[in-house]
Amino acid sequence: MPYKTFAEAAKGHRLAAGLSLRKFCLLFEFEPGNLSKIERGLMPPPKRAGLEIYASALGLVDDDVRQEFFDLAAAAKGEFPEDLRDEELVRQLPALFRAIRGDPPNDQEVERLIRLLRKRTDGQEQTTDGTKITNSEGS
Repeated sequence: MPYKTFAEAAKGHRLAAGLSLRKFCLLFEFEPGNLSKIERGLMPPPKRAGLEIYASALGLVDDDVRQEFFDLAAAAKGEFPEDLRDEELVRQLPALFRAIRGDPPNDQEVERLIRLLRKRTDGQEQTTDGTKITNSEGS
């Protein structure tokens, strides 16, 4: 089930496991007050090590579900997911932000962003038509 916030995901996964807040905290030695605050969005998600333990306690073994959990945690903390912290990609974010605000990026900016995203997903740089590029700046 896709969740919109980390708080929803935390509570939803716990409930899907059939555990009350108290039972979950007893089983996995979490502080009920803190977990309640996390599930209500009143406290940020734990740091990476704590998040790993939390995800495992929730039984999140499916890679996609686990990744969504970590992505929602990063969003809740106002951070970029660790696996996407790429300096070149971050430099292209203003074009994305302008597009979201209704000021579309130019063709070169779109091409550069697509190339960076493809590079992250398959390790190869390509143009939008799928042809390989040997130099990321085209020179």
